[in-house]
Amino acid sequence: MASEGALDVSAYMAGPTPEGTEDFIMQQTMFRVKDPKKSLDFYCNVLGFKLVHYSEYPEWKFNVYFVAPVSSSTVQPTESGRWNHCMNTPGCVELTWNYGSEKEEADKIYNTGNADATGTNDGEKIRGGFGHIGITVPNVYKACERFHEMGAEFHKSPNAGGMKGLAFVKDPDGYLIEILPQGEMVAEPMDCLGVPAEGGEGYKDNSK
Repeated sequence: MASEGALDVSAYMAGPTPEGTEDFIMQQTMFRVKDPKKSLDFYCNVLGFKLVHYSEYPEWKFNVYFVAPVSSSTVQPTESGRWNHCMNTPGCVELTWNYGSEKEEADKIYNTGNADATGTNDGEKIRGGFGHIGITVPNVYKACERFHEMGAEFHKSPNAGGMKGLAFVKDPDGYLIEILPQGEMVAEPMDCLGVPAEGGEGYKDNSK
């Protein structure tokens, strides 16, 4: 009998791609954002993404901004070129701004899905399904030093908790971005917040 949590996943890694899906692309994740300027500053200046396409819909009172981890040399000069480039770029984040949200008094207005009470009628935290997006970097500790210097808010610094060598930062709306290494996960003695690698509380389910 299989142990709890065990699942045979071998079939999902083998065999041909299902017919008709060969050219599909995992192109985007969409976040609603309160203030597009703050969000673009974070994703483009802190995480290093580029704005690859945007569309404005004043008749429906919302705009969308697509950011992606690409070089500015790939960003196209025309609207149609930007659209085609965007739709063929994996891993974009679509930032959706509904007009007027930036004027709301609350600092954060959208629920992030992680034990968050934002937007609930009773003020109680909900057990959200959404968790986070993630980026990989050559060195988690160096990247987090930079994020810290730029004022990013940490949910977990690299040495906090039981899992060492990875981090979570928050974007301006509170959505989590996991920071993972592009190679082996190795802990360093001290992280950007002064947390030592020794110790830790173990895994925490952020949905609760």
